[in-house]
Amino acid sequence: MDTQTFISKYRQAFGETAELPLLFYYDNEPVADTDKINGCLFKGMDAARKGKGLSLNAETIGCGGGKLYTAFAPMPEHVPGFVSHKERYKASPEDVITCIERLDIRPAAKKYLNFIRIDRVESFDPMEGILFFATPDMLSGLATWAFFDNNADDAVSCIFGSGCSSVVAQAVKENRTGGRRTFIGLLDPSVRPYVESNVLSFVIPASRFKEMYQAMDRCCLFNTNAWSKVKERITNSI
Repeated sequence: MDTQTFISKYRQAFGETAELPLLFYYDNEPVADTDKINGCLFKGMDAARKGKGLSLNAETIGCGGGKLYTAFAPMPEHVPGFVSHKERYKASPEDVITCIERLDIRPAAKKYLNFIRIDRVESFDPMEGILFFATPDMLSGLATWAFFDNNADDAVSCIFGSGCSSVVAQAVKENRTGGRRTFIGLLDPSVRPYVESNVLSFVIPASRFKEMYQAMDRCCLFNTNAWSKVKERITNSI
């Protein structure tokens, strides 16, 4: 698989004006000089979306939850109570702990978590996942593509968690188990101020992308009447 071939297919499927996705992966070398981000790490994501790249580690991430879900630090003691009592996203701290334990987060083996726009790299290796910032019309195409060759009820999943959890932690876990799920995210109210009002995330883990890449030409994204109408609206809306 090479990125340029995929970009060509992606443009054919979603139109020339559709935003290019980001690859994210761990590495010992950064792709960009990144200043410390106070608060949500998605404050810094525009740099990657604009082609400059983003390199995160424990020093550049200013959010304790962000450090946890990117695997650069253990869970801070205050997180369960904060998510339950302060943010009121879960009924009890115990519920928060249960959700975090399900993620089975293991310490990052490399120094940086890099985000880079797909046109800035030649290969998909060694990515953890590919991140799309998707409008509802884009999400329709991405989800339908994911459903095409996967009959499992959780082929497209939406799981409780922060923005960084739904993007990074879920993909890392899925890759570790060779899973086939894809993930809709950025539903956490805390991350919403840092993305457009009509945008959610759609993440395809590397373990699943290898299959979807091969199936892309055969799904509805090419040469179907219904998708051509949606594609036209995507193109005209940007």
